[in-house]
Amino acid sequence: MLRKIKRSLVVALCCTAIGAGLAGCESDAMDDWDPLAGTEKADGEKKAGADLIDGTQKIKIEGKSVNVSCAGDAAEGKPVVVLLHGAGDGVDKLAALQKTLSGKNRVCSYDRLGSGASDQPDDPQTFASSGKVLTGVLDRVAGEAPVVLAGHSLGGLIAARYAPEHKDRIKGLVLMDATPSTMSADIRKAIPASAKGPAAELRAQNLAVFAGQNPEKLVVPDGKVQSAGDIPVEVIKHGKPYLAALPTYGPKLEKAWSAGQRGWLALSTSSKLTTAEKSEHYIYVDQPEVAVKAIESVAALAG
Repeated sequence: MLRKIKRSLVVALCCTAIGAGLAGCESDAMDDWDPLAGTEKADGEKKAGADLIDGTQKIKIEGKSVNVSCAGDAAEGKPVVVLLHGAGDGVDKLAALQKTLSGKNRVCSYDRLGSGASDQPDDPQTFASSGKVLTGVLDRVAGEAPVVLAGHSLGGLIAARYAPEHKDRIKGLVLMDATPSTMSADIRKAIPASAKGPAAELRAQNLAVFAGQNPEKLVVPDGKVQSAGDIPVEVIKHGKPYLAALPTYGPKLEKAWSAGQRGWLALSTSSKLTTAEKSEHYIYVDQPEVAVKAIESVAALAG
C-alpha cells in the first residue's frame, strides 16, 4: 500500500507537476500517440490569415523540429488560445480540450522540445531558451493576433514566466494547477533532508528534476511572481487533496501547493482564483467544463 501511495505521489509531483524522467513516469495517452506527419516550414517569419497553421504540422524553430497542432477559425480582434501541456505530456493529451474550445476560438498547442513528436534539445534548457521556442510557435500560429496562454502544471509555470516579458502579445492567462513559482523551496521545507524511505526518494527525485534531469532538460529555478499588468488571469487549483496521501509530509505539500496557487494571483490586478472541487491534478481531464469555462471567459475579456 505504501509503495502504491509513493508511486502516485511521484507521478503527481514529479511527472505532472514538475517534470519527468527519474520517476519513471508513464502516460497511457503517449502509448497510442501516432503524430500526423507534416511538412516542415522555415524558421522565423510571422504569418497572417490563410498562412496560419491548420491541423497538425511540424515547423522549424531555432533549428529544431517542433510539432504544432491548431484547430478553429481565426477572427479579427479575437485572441488565439495556446495550450501548454504539463511535463511528460504533449499535444495528444490536450486534444479533447483543444477540440472543445475550437468551436468558438482558434486554439493551438505544441510539443515542447523533449516532448511528444518534437525534437530533443541539444543542451540544457532555461525559461529563456524555452521562451524563444514559444515565441517562434506564436509567430506561426497567431501572427499579429493577441494570445491567451492556458497552461497546465509545468506548462502553467512556463506561461506565467513568459507573460510578464511579453505584455505586447500575451493578453490573458489561465493556469490549471500550475507548478508553484517556489516549488523547489517548498519541497525542501515540506520534506526535510532527514526524511527516510519514500519521502526521501520523492524529495531527491523532484529536486533532481528541477535541476534539469528531465526529458526537456529544462532547469526550473524558483523565482518571484512578476506582474503582467492588468490582463485577465484565472488560476484554477485542484479541489481533491491528492498530495496529502504521502504519509507525514503530505499535508504540508498540499498547503504549499495551495499557497503557490494563491501566489499566482500577483500576476495581474485582474486575477481570480477558482477551485475545481472534484478534480485532482488533471483539471482539464477531471473537470473539463471548469477549464473550458475559464479559458473562454479569459479569451472573451482579452478580445
